[in-house]
Amino acid sequence: METQRLRIRPLQGDDLNACHRLYLDIDWANKEVSEEENLKQRREWLEWTVRNYEQLALLYQPPYGDRAIVHRESGRFIGLVGLVPLLAPFGQLPSLGGVQGARFSAEVGLFWALSPSEQRQGHATEAARALVDHAFGTLKLGRILASTERTNAASIHVMRRLGMRIEENPYPEPPWFQVTGILENGSRPNHSA
Repeated sequence: METQRLRIRPLQGDDLNACHRLYLDIDWANKEVSEEENLKQRREWLEWTVRNYEQLALLYQPPYGDRAIVHRESGRFIGLVGLVPLLAPFGQLPSLGGVQGARFSAEVGLFWALSPSEQRQGHATEAARALVDHAFGTLKLGRILASTERTNAASIHVMRRLGMRIEENPYPEPPWFQVTGILENGSRPNHSA
């Protein structure tokens, strides 16, 4: 996929150092293990991710997983975007039932993570919008969700720019289920990428 400034492509083995650096820079690396162990974990994840593309296609399943975001002109890696499975008590959200203690259900989630030096330039929105267009246009998905913490104003801003309806879990449990962006196919405004 290509946008005006970006290319979204499958990850490949030589993305290891860039992915590792991203996880360190955005503070997602495991603080309880050494950097060597973190690199090993990232290598295993990347190998699994690359194999996952082919295996999901063979099973006629959605193309779950992360993709690299790179600058079109330079090819420089700037982050990740992807479709991911989300499992949460979505029925607790007001528009999806508003039932306290709702059972968990699975949804297709939208994920993005950018290097700090690339943030606040519209790259996350541009990459996520391209993936939404693919998910709704090519995959014919009916709905995409994204989730984050109440304190993550940047992600909530991206959700809003994508046209997502923002809903907060009105209940205290589970504590990690805080803010969800919901985008129904056909409900978003037209944007050029």
